[in-house]
Amino acid sequence: MLLFSLIAALIKLIQLLQIVVIISFILSMLIAFNVVSQRNKVVSALLTALGAILDPLLNPIRRAMPNTGAIDFSPMIVIFGLDLVVRVLIFLADMTTPY
Repeated sequence: MLLFSLIAALIKLIQLLQIVVIISFILSMLIAFNVVSQRNKVVSALLTALGAILDPLLNPIRRAMPNTGAIDFSPMIVIFGLDLVVRVLIFLADMTTPY
């Protein structure tokens, strides 16, 4: 039961991280299309905080992927990878539940 609760909490944290990746992507698109300005202090602080959280995940993928120009596919790869981890954790939780 404790293992199941631990896996459930880990899944929730991973899903929260996926939401943070999507928020970062949306913010970068708003900046790219000049909807919001990086000179705004709130936007700048939010971008710095999101970068501090996501750069350890995104930078190794950016280094491994070929340069695609202005389009950054690393957030999509991170979301797919995190979804794969969630699916494995769900499978492990199903294996640990007694029948």
